[in-house]
Amino acid sequence: MDLNQTEQYEPPCQEPEGPVCCHKKKERTAAEYRTLLNRLNRIEGQIRGIRGMLERDAYCPDILIQVAAANAALNAFSRELLGNHIRTCVVRDIREGKDETIEELLVTLQKLMK
Repeated sequence: MDLNQTEQYEPPCQEPEGPVCCHKKKERTAAEYRTLLNRLNRIEGQIRGIRGMLERDAYCPDILIQVAAANAALNAFSRELLGNHIRTCVVRDIREGKDETIEELLVTLQKLMK
């Protein structure tokens, strides 16, 4: 599939007992989904690398540097996801007169800034 297409990606449904439980859903383009998934895959690799360093008794500062890199990668993922959310969901809801979305966004930003 061409990454520039606007076809919607529909992830498999999560069971209620699954790891993800949310009350709303977001339709993502295939390109958006792939971008976010690629970021998460890199982060997952970084975490596995940190675990390997710990298992090999790596020097503490070396591990901490890798932890900082993983934190930066997670922050970049959050910024990407937040930007997509504002450009799509928030704009759509405001245009539809759903002012409660602004409060939801503010609460989300407060949680991200802790």
